[in-house]
Amino acid sequence: MPPATDGWDLSGLYAGPDDPRLEADIVELGKRYAAFHARFKGHLEGDLGAALRSYEEIQELTGRIFLYLHLAHYANLEDAAIQSRLFAAKVAHDAAHGAHGVFFTLEIAAMPEESFRQLVTHDPVCRRFAPWLDDVRRERPFFLAENVEGALAKRATFGAGSWSEFFHEVEAELRFPWGDRSLTLTEVVHLANHSPDDEERAGAMAVLNAGLEERLTKFSAQVLNMVVGAKAVEDRERGYPHPMASRNRANKVDDAVVEALHTAVVEVAAPLARRYYRLKARILGRDRLRWSDRNAPLPVSAHREIPFGEARELVRDAFAAFSPTMAAILDDLERGRCCDIFPRPGKQSGAFNYSVVLPGGEPVSFVLLNYQGSSRDVLTLAHEVGHAIHGLLAGKAQGALMAHAPMAYAETASIFGEMTTFRFLLERERQRGDDPAFLALLAAKIEDALNSVVRQIGFSQFEREVHARGRRLSAEELSAIWVATTESLYGRDGEVFDYGPIRALWSYIGHFHSPFYVYAYAFGELLTQSLYALQGNLGERFEGMYLDLLRAGGTQDATALLRPFGLDPTDEGFWRAGIEGGLGRWVEEAEAVAARIMP
Repeated sequence: MPPATDGWDLSGLYAGPDDPRLEADIVELGKRYAAFHARFKGHLEGDLGAALRSYEEIQELTGRIFLYLHLAHYANLEDAAIQSRLFAAKVAHDAAHGAHGVFFTLEIAAMPEESFRQLVTHDPVCRRFAPWLDDVRRERPFFLAENVEGALAKRATFGAGSWSEFFHEVEAELRFPWGDRSLTLTEVVHLANHSPDDEERAGAMAVLNAGLEERLTKFSAQVLNMVVGAKAVEDRERGYPHPMASRNRANKVDDAVVEALHTAVVEVAAPLARRYYRLKARILGRDRLRWSDRNAPLPVSAHREIPFGEARELVRDAFAAFSPTMAAILDDLERGRCCDIFPRPGKQSGAFNYSVVLPGGEPVSFVLLNYQGSSRDVLTLAHEVGHAIHGLLAGKAQGALMAHAPMAYAETASIFGEMTTFRFLLERERQRGDDPAFLALLAAKIEDALNSVVRQIGFSQFEREVHARGRRLSAEELSAIWVATTESLYGRDGEVFDYGPIRALWSYIGHFHSPFYVYAYAFGELLTQSLYALQGNLGERFEGMYLDLLRAGGTQDATALLRPFGLDPTDEGFWRAGIEGGLGRWVEEAEAVAARIMP
């Protein structure tokens, strides 16, 4: 587990941005790409196994360089020296890859099928990398000519992605007036959602929306238009049939499965959301909720800030109760400073895990949090260390090329970590017979699940509408789409919510700069609920089967991963069952407990 000492220890990577080893590694990376091109271009049919080993070593070195630079950047987005170092490294990498690396996947994809199958059958290295090779060959219809792919790679640092990087830097500098203080975006969002005081939440939401409208929406609209426009041009050139096609293929899921997920959320989860929020309004003594009440703690139990040390032990105990293997990995994480815990000016907002495989095949994992002591923050800790466990297990089993699972089910381990911790805490309150505390915890989990499922599909619907317009959209138009997609899931204004100042809230959501990334949260949440429900049936076998699923990394699609568990995500009923078995059951239980407390 991460120790309570805040901040990452990156000294095992490099001593600092001016460490001569960092510059030497960046130069070495360029040399390795050039040598790779000289040795293997045009000769893959005779030496594919050696090329794969060499390419993986290049990815390991790349991983070390950018792990350090990205983490140093996220720790302080206002550090101009790190920004400059990261930018220069990206330019150098993209130039080397564009000039000397793009041929590799193109020649693999173009290899005659008979020659390819001979290599996979008889060469043990090719056999080991067969899942990665198959993924490359599957994308052959969408590859462009080598000179075009090379040019795209070389300009990547200067493309739409660079706007996204700049967006995060601008966002980190935002300040919002609050009394005699000045709040960061992370702080004002936390206050607007989680303050125990109704009026303080509403006031913070108004300050947040006003600040975004004044200082971010026009810039955010420009960034989003750049991302959407660049994607539309490239999609047309590559021949993707619709805006979501490339993401669905990267996630290894059919379009029909993704549509079934969206439909199930609209038809089953959204009505459950409205039902739950009506219950919450009754508990709060309201006819309707304000948008700032959506994630507010219930007043049925005393609000208490949970110190990080206590949160760390809760998560560790919960994981240990399920899996000694997972507990041992958490203990290994505690031996190094792998977690940047608390919010501060200039730090990246939100939470994430960053796992890579370093040279020599060593998997490492780092976690960023903005911990402020809520029960949700405890579950966020469990979420991110779930990712860390996944990254370390898959990294060790699969190596740098195949460790990373597609986004659609990369969330499985993190949500499973949340569920394990939630169930541990819920059972503790059940045994105490403390109905108010039980309801408060259950409500927090329901709201987290609704945020993962309904809210993220709302984000996806917003994206789908934006990409479908096919033209530049103003900040005002984007705000109107935002309100319309919100109301389509949560009800019209005055039905369940009096929305109030929410029009600008789309503008700080950075995930929109990775098109159609967000539906993976709903996919992962519902997949994990279906998986979690099988623990009782599978008994002691479940732990080993689950850990094998994590070790698979990116080598299998969701259908193959779930087959040993008897689950089929291509079945439309799978998604509805995941909603009803998790959210549906929890909402019913919350209604029953609320009736006991408030007869």
